[in-house]
Amino acid sequence: MTQAFSASKMPTRSFSAAPADVPDISEAEVKGLFSLWNDALATLDPDPDTVAKRYASTSVLLPNVSDTPRTGYEAIKSYYVDFLQRKPQGVIVESNVIKGEDWYMDAGIYEFTMGATGDVVKARYTYVYTYEEGEWKIAHHHSSVMPSVFLG
Repeated sequence: MTQAFSASKMPTRSFSAAPADVPDISEAEVKGLFSLWNDALATLDPDPDTVAKRYASTSVLLPNVSDTPRTGYEAIKSYYVDFLQRKPQGVIVESNVIKGEDWYMDAGIYEFTMGATGDVVKARYTYVYTYEEGEWKIAHHHSSVMPSVFLG
């Protein structure tokens, strides 16, 4: 069973056989992967290509503001064409890191400020990272607005 990241013993679980060249990274480095994605959102001239390149070649995006699951580079890029117009910038409020044999998951709560409107959106998130082409990339990204928005 996979458990939350801890400085002591970390049980692992693999979805596939782990290649020998997959580096082990710290909890802080896993949390830092969010910053790479968030920085890609903040390019001067919104560039959906920069954001889409943070995703693995086989990936799934279940976005907060779309009913359509996005799989593959072109579908993920097309989502960000519209989303980047809102000028989003995120901050992680709560993070829970889990280590697998050849993957990491970061799940918790984040808050986005939409620079175009000033709106603040609080949501739950999950990122699963896999190592591809010499870097950690997003294999799965799920974001959903907090239920309290709907429940009052």
